[in-house]
Amino acid sequence: MSDERGTAGGTGVGDSADSDATGGISRRAALAGAVGLTASTSGCVRQLRSIVNRDDIEQLSLTITTLPADGDRESIRLAREIAAVLEAVGVDTSIEMRSNEEFLRAILINHDFDVYVGQHPGGTDPDFLYEALHSLYADESGWQNPFGFTNLLVDDLLETQRETDDESRRDAVATMLEAVAIEQPFVPICSPIEHRLARADRFDNWSEGDLTTRHGYLGLEPQTEKSSDLLRAVNLDSRPSQNLNPLNAEYRDRGTFVDLLYDSLATIDGDRSLEPWLAEEWEWTDESTLAVDLRADCAFHDGEPLTADDVAFTYRFIADTMRGDGPSPAPAPRYRGRVDAIDEITVRDEYRLEFALETARTVGEHALTVPVLPEHIWADRAGTAAVPGVRVAQGTTDAVVTDNIPPVGSGPFQYGSHTEREHVTFERFDDHFTRRGDVDLPEATVEELRVQIDPRSTSAIQLIEDGSADVTSSRLENYVIDDIEETDDVQLLESPSWTFYHLGFNARKAPFGNPRLRQVIARLIDKAWLVEDVFYGRATPIATPVTGEWVPESLEWDGEDPEMPFLGSDGEVDVDAARTAFEEAGFRYDGDGNLRVRQ
Repeated sequence: MSDERGTAGGTGVGDSADSDATGGISRRAALAGAVGLTASTSGCVRQLRSIVNRDDIEQLSLTITTLPADGDRESIRLAREIAAVLEAVGVDTSIEMRSNEEFLRAILINHDFDVYVGQHPGGTDPDFLYEALHSLYADESGWQNPFGFTNLLVDDLLETQRETDDESRRDAVATMLEAVAIEQPFVPICSPIEHRLARADRFDNWSEGDLTTRHGYLGLEPQTEKSSDLLRAVNLDSRPSQNLNPLNAEYRDRGTFVDLLYDSLATIDGDRSLEPWLAEEWEWTDESTLAVDLRADCAFHDGEPLTADDVAFTYRFIADTMRGDGPSPAPAPRYRGRVDAIDEITVRDEYRLEFALETARTVGEHALTVPVLPEHIWADRAGTAAVPGVRVAQGTTDAVVTDNIPPVGSGPFQYGSHTEREHVTFERFDDHFTRRGDVDLPEATVEELRVQIDPRSTSAIQLIEDGSADVTSSRLENYVIDDIEETDDVQLLESPSWTFYHLGFNARKAPFGNPRLRQVIARLIDKAWLVEDVFYGRATPIATPVTGEWVPESLEWDGEDPEMPFLGSDGEVDVDAARTAFEEAGFRYDGDGNLRVRQ
């Protein structure tokens, strides 16, 4: 007998047309048959178990964890639409809203959720999926596999794309993405188009830098003498005024302001390409050795010199924040995947070090985007964290729980002051290397950057329009965009995003570890309709979590998801078709129309 609860990728979705002209099996058909087939169970044993344990079969009940409207209006609206569809097809669904830090703590640290709706930070290179999905990270914190997804074939494909370059890597990435599209560890919904508002009468050159990176706040051209004194940003998220720890997962999304405080060896520039930053240059001395030369005579904000020893410490510390003193490594919840690309670090002299890697050159170079930490401060944070009255999980160190205020980095801005939930202010670091005459990189052109906290898009816009602020550093909510009136002095900035909204499953919990269930749920989401209804058309529906040149032809959006097409039209699910899909996937309904599963 066959096991209807087996983990084969096919559910009747796209399984039939995948033979090539010679009668062979295509790559997608082979993936559909192979993904997830790492274990099987005798159908006869299953039948006996079904007879003995029938009381375990219950209505599928799940909770969607998400953010409230003042945290992310699009997330809660997506959650409500998805909940309504699930209810319509017999799934008992509730919504739990949590604040930004509580949401990330539940999802990334405690793994306390059924499914969630939110924004994934994504990445400019598809290798971000290595840390997002590899089974090595299923029990770690942060964006390292928060889904608890484990699949040996996908692991192999994630590793293969790391090991090849050029066209070979492009093919490997395409195969990996097709496998992920079959497994659906999460459902990618859309990539938002980001809008910010800026005053053109006080600063020019806004279009040269991406405001999601450090470059957006450097190289600006003050239009008046007074403009150079102060750049006034308004941010919808209060967390930068509460915590400036670059390793903290709950308080960091992209960490834009942290990137102004801390230098990395390389940086993503305004064109989203990689270029040297703290590293003056790097070279591949052989196929697996990346030699990096630091800019000489750089210092941290407290005056201590920054050397190759600090860089080596940073990468080792992120890999194990207990520095070898624990029963097992305690990796930081951020930057883990990038650091994991490096096998060994050798310090050659004060400003030169070598990285030994077994990855593609592109992947190895992206490992250079980790913030460099001062060893003389962070080495003392390797001890086990102690929080009065709170039981701390094993491996939790001071490094990952400290708020790190005041922070000491080496970036173009240094910490000035803060008041929680009101503002955080940074001052220009005049000894930064970008201010040297022989360095051709954008520099801080203002003496002070003040980030005011305002949780509402409408009032943030008003601050720009009346001249009380210069730029909205957060992405504005889509419902306010049509009401903005651009003038000669007020400029609406638009940029695509490599982040994406998604529905994430907790594969650690039954029945969400079953890819058949995930596939059918993915087909209940009308991504194109949600983009129009929730995002007012200011997003791009997606079938895969990467963007641009990395999207394989097989997963390009062409009016619908090519792998998981919606079971309905115009946002209305076809309930009969959905019930049939669940039944064909091995699930059943009771007489009241409730979907029943083993939980």
